Amino acid sequence: MKQHIHYTLQQAWLTRGWLAILLLPLSALYGALAWMHRHLYLWGILKTQRVGVPVIVVGNIVAGGGGKTPTVIALVHHLKSKGWHVGVVSRGYGRDNDICTEVLPHSSVAQVGDEPLLLANTCQVPVFVATKRFDAASQLLAKYPATNIIISDDGLQHHALHHDVAITVLDDRGMGNGWLLPAGPLREKIRKTRLREQNNMVLHTGNHPVKIATTAPQFTAKRSLAQKARRHDGGRVNLADLNEMATSANKPLLALAGIANPESFFAMLRDLGLQLSKTIALPDHYAFDSILGNKYADYSLICTDKDAVKLWQTAPQALAVGLEFVPESAFFTEVDQLLAGLKSSTSFKHHQS
Repeated sequence: MKQHIHYTLQQAWLTRGWLAILLLPLSALYGALAWMHRHLYLWGILKTQRVGVPVIVVGNIVAGGGGKTPTVIALVHHLKSKGWHVGVVSRGYGRDNDICTEVLPHSSVAQVGDEPLLLANTCQVPVFVATKRFDAASQLLAKYPATNIIISDDGLQHHALHHDVAITVLDDRGMGNGWLLPAGPLREKIRKTRLREQNNMVLHTGNHPVKIATTAPQFTAKRSLAQKARRHDGGRVNLADLNEMATSANKPLLALAGIANPESFFAMLRDLGLQLSKTIALPDHYAFDSILGNKYADYSLICTDKDAVKLWQTAPQALAVGLEFVPESAFFTEVDQLLAGLKSSTSFKHHQS
């Protein structure tokens, strides 16, 4: 039922059909609450806090993912290559507690969330999760005082933590029907977003980017699947060999994904020549605790890196196919220029080694 509702809403958000129109009154209420929330910070009634080092927030203005985590990973690798000591903070969506904690290699998804665990294992930098990102950033800096820049995975609508650079990611879904939740996918009105403010950028992460009306610089990224899939034990398998392996084992390929846009993952697999016998599209952050069992024991399972941290707990035989995500060089040049402008600010005590 939950999957059906999720799919129905995703489809409704693409057009201004009857379901979206019926939900417009709720969108008006949502918009009023979002406006009030933001203006409580603008008026100084609620306080925005600084942590003493530059903060880059990577988020979106539409519900669901849009390429935030791949963007964070790409940013971490770039900043590390420039000599920055990077830390990452996140809310840890989907975890079963609200404590502030460090994400460690042995952490469970239930403790820290799927994306933070993927970030910690992929980036090899300190990662902390907390309901309040300021708490996560503060504890990260307390334990790792050499950290001189923090990236917030999501949080464009989280005003309690001051950010110095905001990167809005958009995939091929764009702005959908242009309406606020729940009649549309927008978390906030376009004309009121940070897209018109200083030190902001837009990164289009889809294969068919559609430029939007904003004064912020806009960039694109190339995304493709890795040529090898990963096993639970760290071994690698050539994707080009999967069809033959599935035939030999008499286990047809089944691809499943609990990400924002599962169909894009399936399409990329097919574009590489994989013969998918079955696909299962699941809601973003799906827990995979109720779908498998022995139901798909006769299939060879393929999933994303993000799904693998959860799926491997019940299906260690599944193969994870990573995403190779490369923003254009001008994107990183813009980031470097913005950070160079921040370096002279007396508000920061950071330094590059």
